[in-house]
Amino acid sequence: MSLYHEMVGRSWDSGTRSWAFSDTALYAIGVGAGAQDPARELEFTTGNCGGAAAAVLPTFATTLASRQAEPALGDFDVSQLLHTEQSVSLHGPLPTEGTAVTTSRLTALLDRGRSALAIIDSSCADARTGRPLADLRTGLTIRHEGGFGGDRSGEEPWERPAGEPDHTVHYRTAPNQALLYRLNGDLNPLHCDPAIAARLGFGRPLLHGLCTYGYAGRALLSRMCGGDPGWFGTMSASFTAPVLPGQDLTVLIWDRGGSALFQVRSDRRLVVDRGRFRRRATAAG
Repeated sequence: MSLYHEMVGRSWDSGTRSWAFSDTALYAIGVGAGAQDPARELEFTTGNCGGAAAAVLPTFATTLASRQAEPALGDFDVSQLLHTEQSVSLHGPLPTEGTAVTTSRLTALLDRGRSALAIIDSSCADARTGRPLADLRTGLTIRHEGGFGGDRSGEEPWERPAGEPDHTVHYRTAPNQALLYRLNGDLNPLHCDPAIAARLGFGRPLLHGLCTYGYAGRALLSRMCGGDPGWFGTMSASFTAPVLPGQDLTVLIWDRGGSALFQVRSDRRLVVDRGRFRRRATAAG
């Protein structure tokens, strides 16, 4: 087995995606909006109720880059590939309907000892005007492919603050949450097929990491941005443990003024770690 190191620096077309408000509302419901109180977050789930103008959850941007377009990064067993890091940076509120073109680049293959870490940077732009919409950074851990003597760049230091969180937000996912979320286009059978989940050592299908990420994004939008997507800047985190549909999620946020640190726990386990959030200096319209 080997990695294709010659791929570092190469770019590819990650697809063109068009959407309408029905797609962004489906995404919002897929990450739990309206589940506990259908009368809240109506701007994201209905767009024509409650007196609020239609809006898009910022983390919808993570659906704009197609993983299906991703070239092979090596000849390893794909079951050893884990999505372990994600960052999204918004250039402003996403439109309720539009078309985005996304270009991706393999920025690095880092040697993490027993594993390798592939860093993929993606830029999403409005297909008609070329206006930047969002930048994504995806970290893929490839188990058992480290030790090749490559760059071992360390992670940026992150330490859980000593005090209690400034905000604690509790959610309960639905037993069919993964089935809802996969309608956004992530059709990995690990999240729906019990036989495949069992073959990989799990008792039942898992919730998508990006679904948990979307829940955390909702908490940050609410507590750090007053619910206004125009203030949402950059959000990054690492996925540290799987979540099963139906389990609770608790988002812990340490407010640092224009920025925050955050974690997500589920069933007393840390499932999202090293979370960072930065609010925009001024709200974008």
